[in-house]
Amino acid sequence: MRSVKKLKNIRGKTILIRVDFNLPIKNGKVEDNFRIIKVLPTINFLKGKGAKLVLVSHLGKGAESLAPVAKAMKKFVKVKFVPQVIGPKVKKVTREMRNGEVILLENLRNNPGEQKGDKNFAKKLASLADIYVNEAFPVSHRHDASIVLLPKFLPSYAGFQFEKEIKNLSRVLKNPEHPFLFILGGTKFENKIPLVRKYIQLADYVFVGGALLHNFLKAKGYEIGQSLYKKVDLDLKRIMKSKKLILPGDVVVRTSTGLMKKKINAIKKNETIFDIGPGSVKKIAPFIKNARLILWGGPLGIYEERGGDISTTKILKLVAGSRAQSIIAGGNTVVLVSRLKMEKKFSFVSTGGGATLEFLAKGTLPGIKALQ
Repeated sequence: MRSVKKLKNIRGKTILIRVDFNLPIKNGKVEDNFRIIKVLPTINFLKGKGAKLVLVSHLGKGAESLAPVAKAMKKFVKVKFVPQVIGPKVKKVTREMRNGEVILLENLRNNPGEQKGDKNFAKKLASLADIYVNEAFPVSHRHDASIVLLPKFLPSYAGFQFEKEIKNLSRVLKNPEHPFLFILGGTKFENKIPLVRKYIQLADYVFVGGALLHNFLKAKGYEIGQSLYKKVDLDLKRIMKSKKLILPGDVVVRTSTGLMKKKINAIKKNETIFDIGPGSVKKIAPFIKNARLILWGGPLGIYEERGGDISTTKILKLVAGSRAQSIIAGGNTVVLVSRLKMEKKFSFVSTGGGATLEFLAKGTLPGIKALQ
């Protein structure tokens, strides 16, 4: 891949940057600026060289507006919001841009051509610019028009954060340090079970929590009550025979009267697993202390609800205080890290969720291949 660092003589050139500003928005206000902050080095570098920057992103499933994101961006960089994706008005605005100016177009998914991978839509986007930069690692596992087709029509480069993602995540794949501890939580069962299979071979220990744990408990014959469960055959028997696999011994369940700590063999049919328990935090502590490399993807409880982030937070603090090289991945885990203002306490915090998981499983992504 070519790096934006190699771009020269770009004063007056229009550069289309695919960013990922699919941010949490509540009551019209962005709740977390983490992904905005991460692309600022690329934006400021290109601005400083006198380029005109056209930023494009998706938000949600479509129909939502990026206007609140543009407002949040103004804390960091002067940006103009254009409430269309393509069309005469967009053409006019981009033609009239001044050197160093930044504009943000409306939600890409408001046009069906984005997710359909439509060539005509990609060509219309490409006609707005002279150069394309991918600074959207979190969506580079998708085959969207702005990810895989734009590089066919424009000279293409990788942004600074995009390069950092590949460099740091590749450490896990190429000669990882040992002892190597892999902590995996969250949902996305079909994406994460292949990771368990792969890292049960590569890592020294694999600790499973979050909703993913429920399938393991079910496979062991335990009652999981009303807990989220994927009703498909994930073939866990072979994995569960491995001595490298570590499962929590206790959990916090939600009952009709409130939250309660329980052993994994004491869960009732009307209860829901809410978080891993304090005993499980103690169980993983020595593995964290002895590790030289820790990879973590996905929260270990229902972190969005009050009290559901307790064990994840405690373990994050243990990892932050360890001597290990620590790589934190997974969109929801990163939201929690950002909320706790702990990013600088880890070796690397990935901006990706599904893309990070796919890269760790396959070693590449459609968005990476498109730039090569």
